[in-house]
Amino acid sequence: METFGIIGMVFGVLGFVFGVNALAKVSRLEKQLQQRGDDNA
Repeated sequence: METFGIIGMVFGVLGFVFGVNALAKVSRLEKQLQQRGDDNA
């Protein structure tokens, strides 16, 4: 049964890394969009 715990931890870490990476990409995109908006204004 402990194999399920190990698998759960692996998926938890992968999910956490994916989430942090997604948040970083979103914040980067928002900065780019804000800069473009300032250029157009």
